[in-house]
Amino acid sequence: MFKSSWTYHEAPESTDHIQIKEQYELYINGAFTKPVEGKYFDTINPSNNQKIASIAEASKKDVDKAVKAAKKAFKGWAALSGKERGKYIFRIARLIQERAREFAVIESLDGGKPIRESRDIDIPLAANHFFYYAGWADKLAYAFPNRKVKPVGVAGQIIPWNFPLLMAAWKLAPALATGNTVVLKPAETTPLTALKLAEIIHDSGLPKGVVNIVTGAGATGAEIVNHPEVDKIAFTGSTGVGKYIQNAIAGTHKKVTLELGGKGANIIFEDAAIDQAVEGIINAIFFNQGHVCCAGSRLFVQESVANVVIQKLKDRMETLIVGDPLDKNTDIGAINSKKQLQTIENYIKIGLNEGGEIYQPNCNLPKKGNWCAPTLFLNVSQSHRIVQEEIFGPVLAIQTFRTIDEVIEKANNTPYGLSAGVWTQTGSKIFHLTQKLNAGVIWANTFNKFDATSPFGGYKESGFGREGGLHGLSSYVTFD
Repeated sequence: MFKSSWTYHEAPESTDHIQIKEQYELYINGAFTKPVEGKYFDTINPSNNQKIASIAEASKKDVDKAVKAAKKAFKGWAALSGKERGKYIFRIARLIQERAREFAVIESLDGGKPIRESRDIDIPLAANHFFYYAGWADKLAYAFPNRKVKPVGVAGQIIPWNFPLLMAAWKLAPALATGNTVVLKPAETTPLTALKLAEIIHDSGLPKGVVNIVTGAGATGAEIVNHPEVDKIAFTGSTGVGKYIQNAIAGTHKKVTLELGGKGANIIFEDAAIDQAVEGIINAIFFNQGHVCCAGSRLFVQESVANVVIQKLKDRMETLIVGDPLDKNTDIGAINSKKQLQTIENYIKIGLNEGGEIYQPNCNLPKKGNWCAPTLFLNVSQSHRIVQEEIFGPVLAIQTFRTIDEVIEKANNTPYGLSAGVWTQTGSKIFHLTQKLNAGVIWANTFNKFDATSPFGGYKESGFGREGGLHGLSSYVTFD
């Protein structure tokens, strides 16, 4: 996934012919609508902290309009045959493909991630999710054999800033395939690709009110969660907000799925292919600047190979390029916001104060924008905060282990349960660990690989419910 520093230099991705408006409105009932209270906020390019566009801020009245539009559209959309619903979803997928370059550039401008990741991973995978669930729309009888299924109703969907378009696809596609209507809120720091998706949805001819997109911060999300006519909440984001949502809907009729934080364990055994494992470590923690809920942010290395692995890891980090997200050679882009950069820097200070040994490669960080060098911490223990708490940045805590039982105990000693990785050439170890690790997703000899057909979700404070695959349909149906 990453290129070394000796690769030939390519010019940064051009923004020519990329259409970004000065001001974006809400998308409600099939039309772009000004906010009732006339409020707007700025979306900022994190690589230079310059304004990109003004974004409408949805109030309680705007959310109410969106929910009522979704409720009004529900009966007709649910009554359509699965074949007809599938046609619309296929059309959305094809339009994403046709405008893939535009989506990729905007995703990197608004979010700070390297263009290679937006172009080669995020946008194609988003289109694939729409294609995949379009195929299920007329096959629900096979997805749930011998059961009569009905859509839930109006789904309120709140997505994070780390994978804006992809998370929108994860939530919208299964909801639409099963006959639900939607009110979706993107994160306030990365709203642009969701609003571009609104343009595609509009161009697809999707019946008005089936998908509504409202922008704003936490207050807007809270209005969606608390609206009495929303039947399902799907949230991806922090564990703290997830707990708020769970408390807010307690005692109501609302269904809910929560995909929350993580502190993934990446485990390297002495019989692993070491060079391959080092590349896996790099991908696990530095992909998308570490802004990944399932990032392998805790590395466990078997003692006998620890010195070799750590030295190879340091050498590999020296080749990583931190810089312009639109440069095709960039490995690590900009931190998404000033607030998140402050959080990461505070955790680095905490790690040092706790006695951790820090390593950062020699790299010249740009003077403007939000930047953090890739960071390792050695000589840490299970009690260190940087081992226990989610940092959501390019910071890796490294520990060693001797036995399988020891590493299982260490890996599971966290409030989270979202992801893990295992690197070994012994199949029996892999099968043993998949039974013992408390994680919703476990990768073997790879990391951060996603597919539309595979379910994703966690345990404990990483949330509940699954998105993706056949499991992703069940969250949006009820059974007679």
